[in-house]
Parts: sequence; structure tokens; C-alpha cells
Amino acid sequence: MKILLSDAPGGPETLRLQERPTPEPGPGEVRIAVRYVGINYPDTLIIRDLYQYRPERPFAPGAELAGVVEALGPDVQDLAVGDRVAALPMWGALAEQICLPAESCHRIPDMVGDAEAAALQMTYGTALYALEERGALREGESVLVLGAGGGVGLAAVELASSLGARVIAAASDADKLAAARERGADTGVLYPRGPLDRDGQKALSTRFRETLGTEGADIVVDTVGGDYTEPALRCTGWDGRFLIVGFPAGIAKIPANLPLLKSCDIRGVFWGAAIERDPEANRHAMARLFSLCGDGRISPRIHATYDLAEAGSAIEALNGRGVVGKVLVRI
Repeated sequence: MKILLSDAPGGPETLRLQERPTPEPGPGEVRIAVRYVGINYPDTLIIRDLYQYRPERPFAPGAELAGVVEALGPDVQDLAVGDRVAALPMWGALAEQICLPAESCHRIPDMVGDAEAAALQMTYGTALYALEERGALREGESVLVLGAGGGVGLAAVELASSLGARVIAAASDADKLAAARERGADTGVLYPRGPLDRDGQKALSTRFRETLGTEGADIVVDTVGGDYTEPALRCTGWDGRFLIVGFPAGIAKIPANLPLLKSCDIRGVFWGAAIERDPEANRHAMARLFSLCGDGRISPRIHATYDLAEAGSAIEALNGRGVVGKVLVRI
């Protein structure tokens, strides 16, 4: 089988497409013929040894997949050959075949396509966990989403809107704001590309306030970090929840007096660890997301699809800011 391997820390240019023997499923495992792989920002980090997980090399990046079960290991009872499944191995998906525990796989319902299933798990799973489990979102609340054109940001916009929130999308270009509006954002804020000096941060904070109104945001979903975090925190409302999802713009330095003055919470969103701690909750969340997708209430926006031989370019695309929605690799 063909597999894209990371042999040493580095960027996408260090990845090599190689031939390896077809893996055989062990007890409780299934072998999946991979059809689509969702590419996410953590893929750009894990190959550089900059992510929370550091797998032993050589390894293939690729955190999420959709495919077809083609072989069963001993003691597998709940899946059959031919079942369409989605899974979240966290790495290893950029391969023609992969063996995974059967209990970690989710059957894909007929009304959801393979590409949609591959695009749903990490971004929408993170967004749903952020909004409901960490953010305790209530219908009618206002939600400010930073990085609203990215994978998690766009998913947060769409989910928050479908859950009855007023959504304010913030992004770095007009196309991203347009995509967020298509996914349900009520209004948008265009912010400049960083870094921002103090005057730039104050100007952005003023723009947020003008859009949010005097009450501020009940929830801020921060997928950006860096110089954008403080202006958004200053516009968080009383008893608000500021959710730290990621920081591609850098880890922010947060003035500790702001949460005190606003009586607001700063909450981390580490979805990968959450699903390890409570896999059953994640199983219910995935079933819910598949149902929402099948009903047409959410629909992943696919920015581009690459072949396996071009998967390094798919990962490199996320290092820039031109991606709107999701990047996939088709196997």
C-alpha cells in the first residue's frame, strides 16, 4: 500500500510517499480502505513535533478519515466488511489502508457522503464540544467567532447559528466573511492581518464593541490567538465565556484584570483529550453531527481536494491564510 510518511521533524516538504506492506487487523481491529482524509491545522504541527501528541516515527499524518471496512480481526462483532465508517486516529490516515479498533469507528449513515464524513469529525466535533460542553451555549446568546473562515471557525459559525445563537463572524478577508454569512452568521467584522500594535488592537476592540453592542459577547470562540485575543476578551460580556481553541497567530498574553472586571471565564477547549476521557460522549456527538448533516442543517464547505501524492501540498495550504473551510485528500 502507499503511505505518506514523516521520517524526521520538518515541514510538508519532508514527507515522502512510500510503499509498505498491507497491514493486518489484530484482535478487535478492522482494516479500512481509506477514501477521504480531512486535513487540519494540527497536521501542520504534528510533523514538526509541535503538537500535543508526538507519535513515534516514522508515522503518517492525517487525523480523520472516511472509508470502507475491508477486513475484520478476531472478536469484531459490531462491524462488517463493506460498512462505511469514519474514524479519528489522530495520525496515520494518509495511507491507502489503516487498521483501527472497531470501537473507535463510527458508521456513516446513507444520507452522508464520504467527503462530508471525513470533513465533519475534527472541526465540527471541536466546535460542538466548545459551544455546548465548554461554552454552555443557550439559545438567543451572542457568539463572536475569531477565524470564522477556517475549519473550526466556520463549523462554529454554522453550529451556533443552527442552535439559535446570534453569530458575529470575524475574519481576515471578505471571502471568509462571505462564507461565514452563507453558513448562518448574522453579521461580520473584517480584521487586519497581524501582527497588531497597541493602536491596532484598540481599533479592533472598538470595531467589536460597535458590532456586538453594549452587552458584549456571551461567548467568544477564539481559534486565532496572538494579538487578536485581547481585543476580543475586552468585548466579552458579563458572565461571558471566552473559549481558547487554538493559536495559529501565537499564544496571547492576557491581562489578568480583564476576567475579574467582566466576571467572565476563560476556558480551554482540548477536544482531543476530551474524547479520550469520554469516548461514549464522543460517539453520541458524532451521531448527532451525522444527523444534522443528513438533515441539511450543517454542510462542510470543502475548499479543495488533493490526491494522496499531493497531500504535502494539502498540509502546506493550511500554513497560509487562504483556506476557507476544509481541505481534503482523496485516496
